[in-house]
Amino acid sequence: MLNIADTLYRWCREARPFALATVIRVSGSAPLPVGTALAVGTDGEAVGSISGGCVEGAVYELCQQMVDSGEPPIRASFGYSDDDAFAVGLTCGGELEVLVQLVDPADQPHLTTALEQVLAGLPVAVAQVVDGPQRLVGRTLSVFGGGSAYDGTLGSRQEDQAVATQVRALLRAGRTARVEVGGDADTCPEKLTLLVHTHAAPPRMLIFGAVDFAVALSQAGRFLGYRVTVCDARPVFATHARFPQADEVVVDWPHRYLEATEVDARTAICVLTHDAKFDIPLLRAALGLPVGYIGAMGSRRTHEHRLELLREAGVTEAQLARLHSPIGLDLGARTPEETAISITAEIIAHTNNGTGLPLSRVPGPIHGSVPGTQTWSAAALLAV
Repeated sequence: MLNIADTLYRWCREARPFALATVIRVSGSAPLPVGTALAVGTDGEAVGSISGGCVEGAVYELCQQMVDSGEPPIRASFGYSDDDAFAVGLTCGGELEVLVQLVDPADQPHLTTALEQVLAGLPVAVAQVVDGPQRLVGRTLSVFGGGSAYDGTLGSRQEDQAVATQVRALLRAGRTARVEVGGDADTCPEKLTLLVHTHAAPPRMLIFGAVDFAVALSQAGRFLGYRVTVCDARPVFATHARFPQADEVVVDWPHRYLEATEVDARTAICVLTHDAKFDIPLLRAALGLPVGYIGAMGSRRTHEHRLELLREAGVTEAQLARLHSPIGLDLGARTPEETAISITAEIIAHTNNGTGLPLSRVPGPIHGSVPGTQTWSAAALLAV
């Protein structure tokens, strides 16, 4: 639902009920991920999409019926129809399940606050019950900020606290996911399946080395939604004038900056200096951090020499296995712009467990399972 936060916030501020259709399960080549939503207001206004156009008409009709009848939430499944190419279905061959419910802002006022924080760029997560006792299906609970506060109720304080504990873990990790909780008298007596919609701060891309390749990479990283930092110890090169697309430009020794800044499992570190006096202390520090991606630029000869120096510096083989070097995918890139695409393509493939191969050579569904949208157990979340 957070994909249409601006319109939903307006409707909530105006105290206007609306029907909300949310993708709660996908398989195969479904075009949009779990959590994507379409909403229909009481005046028939529609916003959002759940399939890129394949089943929008049918879902719109379900939403209108929900607005008119006010009936309890319903689930609807859509898949490909071989018998009738124009039947309601996904021509891409995938399948999706949709939860359609009526939302009354007066009944769940915390949603207004949650949507407001999304629009302000603040971290927030909204847990939506998608399976469980019928009286709870469609109910929501929001966790704000760093996860210390929550609002909304699923029926009892015990249930709310149990759910908030799981949601905090996903909010810290920046993941949208289905979560199974309950069935335990000590936490939540009723078994619930939740879809947790997470809006986290943008992931970070740390680019070390204020070179021409970094100019193009900062542009590509910004386009992909990263909060981009360029760091170099040489003030003549590390300037805002050279890197207008970067969110911040830092003049400092790379390893010293990395040791002082905040990173997480979504952070991408790109080392473009290929200068040992910068690279070795920086990569030694980076390879010891729980970040999502670490890549370093340089020729194969530079890479081999770099590995020798890192081993001498005490870096283990397990840590070295995390290093993507030479950085990027083999796209035949030559220019800084092409190289930036090569690097970001590798980051995308690594993040999403992609092969990096042409789709024409990869069997199976085009849209595989997306990291962060699988079903998590309560025990697994506590380990996050």
